[in-house]
Amino acid sequence: MAWPIIGLNVLSVLTLAVDTAMCGRLEDSETALKALGFATQVVFLLMVAMMGLTVGTVALVSRAYGSGDSKRVNHVMMQSTMLTVLVGIAVGIVGNLFAPGILRTLGASEPVVEAGLLYLRPLLTFTTFYYLMILYGGVLRGVGNTRLPFLIALAANILNVFLNYGLILGNWGLPALGLRGAAIGTVLSYLFSVVVMITVLRRGGVPNLTLPLRPKRLDRPLALELYRIGAPAALDMVILNAAFLSIVGMLGRIDEISVAAHGIGLRMQALAFVPGLGVSQATAAMVGQALGAGNIERAKSIARSSVVMSTILMSALAAAIVFFAFPIVAIFDVAPGSALEDYSVTWMRVLGYGMPPVGIHIAIVGLLQGAGATNTSLRINIVGTLLFQIPLSILFGFALGWGALGVWISFPVSFVIKAVLGYGAYKTERWAKTGLRVEPS
Repeated sequence: MAWPIIGLNVLSVLTLAVDTAMCGRLEDSETALKALGFATQVVFLLMVAMMGLTVGTVALVSRAYGSGDSKRVNHVMMQSTMLTVLVGIAVGIVGNLFAPGILRTLGASEPVVEAGLLYLRPLLTFTTFYYLMILYGGVLRGVGNTRLPFLIALAANILNVFLNYGLILGNWGLPALGLRGAAIGTVLSYLFSVVVMITVLRRGGVPNLTLPLRPKRLDRPLALELYRIGAPAALDMVILNAAFLSIVGMLGRIDEISVAAHGIGLRMQALAFVPGLGVSQATAAMVGQALGAGNIERAKSIARSSVVMSTILMSALAAAIVFFAFPIVAIFDVAPGSALEDYSVTWMRVLGYGMPPVGIHIAIVGLLQGAGATNTSLRINIVGTLLFQIPLSILFGFALGWGALGVWISFPVSFVIKAVLGYGAYKTERWAKTGLRVEPS
C-alpha cells in the first residue's frame, strides 16, 4: 500500500516545488522566494482543519472496511464530503481576511507581504478543491486502494507543470502573472483532480464505493465522532504549525534571507519526509482495518514493520541530502557563494542529520492515528514541540547567539524526544482496542 502513497505525496509536494523553482527565475526572484517562504507557512497553518477531518475519516472508513460494513463506509464518505465543503468555504473566508496580518506577524516586510498575497489569494479562495482532493485520497486509502489517487495526481501534476510554465513566466502566449500565475496553475490542477475523482466514484470505478451528489442531512453523531478523533489530530497540526510559524518569526528577526532559505528547505523537507509519511499513512489504514477485524496481533506486526521500513527509508534519504546539499540548492537557481546558498545548505544538512528519528516517530504516529488514539499522539507532540523544540530554538538562536543555525538545531533534538515517547506509547498497548467504532484513547 505504501508505494503509491509515497508517489502521491511526492507529487503533492512537487506542486509547491515547481512553484518555487519557476518563481526562482522571475526578475525579482529574491522577493518571490521570500514571499513563498512566508506564504507556505500560512498554507500549512490553514491545513489544520482538513488534516483533522481526514484522520478521523480514514480511521472510521478503515474500521468499517475491516469489519465488512460497506454501507457505513459510503455513509462516512458522503458525510465527510459535506463537512469538507463547509470547512473549505470557512477556511477560504477566514484565510483571506487574516493572511495579511499573519504575514506581517511573521516578520515579512511590506513588499514581501504584497508578493505573498498574490500567491495566497487564489489558493485560499479555492481551498475546497484542495481539501476534497485530500479527503478522497484518504477514503480510498482506508479501503486499500492507493493506486487510483496516485494516477490522478500524476496527471494533475503534469498539468500543473504546463500551466505554471505558461502562467508564471509567460510562455506559450499566456500572460506572465508571476506568483499569481503559480497559484492559478496550482488551483486548476486541484480542480482537475477533484473532477476526475468524483467522476470515477460516480461511475462505480471503485468496488463498493458510491458517491451521490445530492446533499443529505448531516449525521450529527457521526460528525461528533469524526470531531472526537480528528480534533486531537488537528490540534497536533496547530502545535506543529505554531512551531513552524515561531521558527519563521525567529528567522525573520535574525535575517530575512534565512526565511527564503527556510522556504527552500521546507520544500526539500516535504519531499524527504514523503517516503516515511507514505508508510505512516499506509500503516494507519492497515491498522484500522486490522482492529476493525478484531486482530490486534496483526496491528502490532504492521506497526513493527512500519517502524523498520520508515527508518531505513528516511536514513537513506538523510545521507543523500547531507552529501548533495549544494546541487540540491542549485536546482532553485540560487546564486553560488551567496548568503542564501549558505543558509540553504546549512538548513538542508541539519535536516538530514535529524531524519532517522523522524522515521521512528512518524511510523508510530500512523499506528496511533489508525487506532484512533489521537490523544496519545497529541500528548507526545505537546511535550516534544512546546516543551523542547520552541524553547531550545530561543535558547540556541538568541541566548547562545547561534543565529539561524541554533534555531534549526532544535528540530532534530525534538524528533529524538518524540521517537522515544512514541515507542513508549506503543509498548503500553493502550491503543489496541478492537471493534467497528473507535474508542477514546
